[in-house]
Amino acid sequence: MALGDSLPVELPTTDSSLTRLFYLFVLVPTVLGAAHHVDHVVRGNHVGWPLTPEVNAFTYSLAIYPLLAVSLYLTVTRRVEARYWAGFFAFSAGMLAYFHVSPWAVEPPQDVVVPYANPVVGYAAFAVLLALIASTVVGSAYGAFLWYRSGAGGDAAE
Repeated sequence: MALGDSLPVELPTTDSSLTRLFYLFVLVPTVLGAAHHVDHVVRGNHVGWPLTPEVNAFTYSLAIYPLLAVSLYLTVTRRVEARYWAGFFAFSAGMLAYFHVSPWAVEPPQDVVVPYANPVVGYAAFAVLLALIASTVVGSAYGAFLWYRSGAGGDAAE
């Protein structure tokens, strides 16, 4: 039995209908986030535990993977819906933007681009970061759309 056979076509949730398409809105930022974490390791800056003894923002950012797993489990078991995901992605986008492109950035763009000998590789790494931020913004907007469509205002028809 294939994994796709065991997943429902439409995730049955209380307040919204999260379809298979929604998995794409979870998968894309997850893959981009993993690529960004690998980028940290490759360029060798802003890396923390478990790769170095220092506990820093990198260490805490690794919590996103178990949080995603728990969130997906809660979605499949009908405990969370689009409203939760809209908030999850909005918080993620805010954190990513704050730590990477805000005036108070812990890891500003030059820390992503400059460590690479070839500037094209550095700009590609920064493009992955920008795509990650954009994908969480889009995921939040899509979650908000599904939430609104499901009747978040209280007067929409099912």
